[in-house]
Amino acid sequence: MTGMDDAEFTRWFAGELAGLPDVLAVTLGGSRASGTSYPGSDWDFAIYYRGVFDPSFLRNKGWPGDVTEIGGWGGGVMNGGAWLTIGDRRVDVHYRDLDDVEHWLAEAEAGCFAKELLLFYVAGVPTYLLAAELATNVVLSGKLPRPAYPPLLAEEASRRWLADARASLWYAASVLHGRADVPAGLANASRGLIEAAHSWLAGRHEWVLNEKGIVERAGLAADAELLLAATDAAELTAAVESIRSRLGGTGPR
Repeated sequence: MTGMDDAEFTRWFAGELAGLPDVLAVTLGGSRASGTSYPGSDWDFAIYYRGVFDPSFLRNKGWPGDVTEIGGWGGGVMNGGAWLTIGDRRVDVHYRDLDDVEHWLAEAEAGCFAKELLLFYVAGVPTYLLAAELATNVVLSGKLPRPAYPPLLAEEASRRWLADARASLWYAASVLHGRADVPAGLANASRGLIEAAHSWLAGRHEWVLNEKGIVERAGLAADAELLLAATDAAELTAAVESIRSRLGGTGPR
């Protein structure tokens, strides 16, 4: 395994996953699928099943790491998976129940979605992540739909994320004015920028898989620099107000 090149490893590991009971499809996602990986990037695989998958079959492969039960990463969109070390590669395996995937794909096509809280996500995970994976992941085994970005989702996601961004930035300004609370102000302003980035990208019909690089990708890097350059509450307040002015709106609605 250590001696395999990337293409050989991908074929071999996809075959191992596809051979697990009840697995109907296997995909490769993340930077390895998009061609934006760098040396040391991890590998993101997903296994698709319908209704039932027993993680013990994956655990019994004996690869070093942690294999959760279904729902082990908080349930919802992120319904569990594995963090593994295969030779010298860091590998993530995500569980994807096709019944759940098809439900949220239909919701996305109707312009509907929910946001779920999850560790490592500042602004939360939109349920249309499952549709985004179908649209961008590389299918290695089985057959899966490849949806285009739904126009109704673009309209609604752009609107809702922008409203949330304005609310987060309003609250950032509020805690800075009232308490000079820099940690809370910076945290909420950062969340607001990520929410604004979601809005911008949805309006451009661009799928989002995670928050890494999302602010720069949306063209908001200069706004992030304003926040990072602030050295005290007064400078951070000025930065937040500048961003609020650019985004418009006065606060929660």
